[in-house]
Amino acid sequence: MKILLINWQDIKNPLGGGAEVHMHEIFSRIAHMGAEVHLISCSHDGLPNYEFIDGIHVYRHGKRELFNYYVPSLYKKLNSEHKFDLIIDDINKIPFYTPLFVKEPILAISHHFFGKSIYREAGLISGTYVYLSEKLVDYIYKKTRFVVVSKSTLDEFEERGFDTRNFEIVTNAVNQEQFPMNVTQKNSIPTATYFGRLKKYKSVDHLFRAFAIVNRELPESKLEIIGRGDFKDYLLGLASELGISDKVIFHGFISEEQKSELLSRTYCVVNTSMKEGWGITNIEANACGTPAISANVPGLRDSVSEGVSGLLYEYGNIDDLANKLRMIFTDESLRDKLSLGAVSWAKTFSWDLSARKMYGIISSIINKQ
Repeated sequence: MKILLINWQDIKNPLGGGAEVHMHEIFSRIAHMGAEVHLISCSHDGLPNYEFIDGIHVYRHGKRELFNYYVPSLYKKLNSEHKFDLIIDDINKIPFYTPLFVKEPILAISHHFFGKSIYREAGLISGTYVYLSEKLVDYIYKKTRFVVVSKSTLDEFEERGFDTRNFEIVTNAVNQEQFPMNVTQKNSIPTATYFGRLKKYKSVDHLFRAFAIVNRELPESKLEIIGRGDFKDYLLGLASELGISDKVIFHGFISEEQKSELLSRTYCVVNTSMKEGWGITNIEANACGTPAISANVPGLRDSVSEGVSGLLYEYGNIDDLANKLRMIFTDESLRDKLSLGAVSWAKTFSWDLSARKMYGIISSIINKQ
């Protein structure tokens, strides 16, 4: 079978995130199952126009700001050369509207809608552009087959009037061999960690405010930040304003080995985002024997087994978040219980299983034609 993926970024693009990891981990495995897999994505400085990565032919064209306008012609050119059996449309923020120009069978992948939450990240004009672009999905993709990554996203499509019989759930997962899958030695002092992109809508400032409350009671505690993004300068200023600059460590981008070590030693990972498709960072922390504290919002609640692999708090409730941090920092028996539960929960998520499920969905679509 010949498959064409369409995504804004590929796995090597530094602006990529969970959607790109989900795509790459699954379709690199599908390529090794014997499928011919091609991907078109936007260009980026320092990356070649063509690259063969883990079995996937990657073509990069067009600047990120205008990439969606290049997609129809790129699809037409590649399809004339390869005659694809299936087009995979990975919807992320601005859709490509492939049902308007693609003649082959389409399978769309959706992680979540931004909806009005986009206004926390973008200004009025840019935010409205994304919001209205997503609204068109309700009309243009109405009869398209979909894969979503969580029950929360499926519920969202149902609320928008979609027929859920056209949907399957293929979750995010972890490469279990890359993580300890065990509880190891924790830091000698209470430590909380944020792991992810530093974007405004991720609401990392909530963690800083909650940590400042707890740090006044437990002055030896510290906060570690793994990741990079354009919200970092604001967070640096906020740490100074809250008087916790000497308690916060910004690690930036780190290697896989460093990630595993830091996630293993921290007491908990905290995910404060106002909305996600799922919450892959929660499972990666769990695979290191570390519980997650997450906002009880769509997507994130799907990746946390409440009371087993971590705790949920009311999004935006700083006192609730501070209380959950305090519990993890001070209650050793609770921390040990959640750490063990985290490993058990993480063991249920495997990229191999997700890839096999996706392969079955793809095969059924192609064989029906």
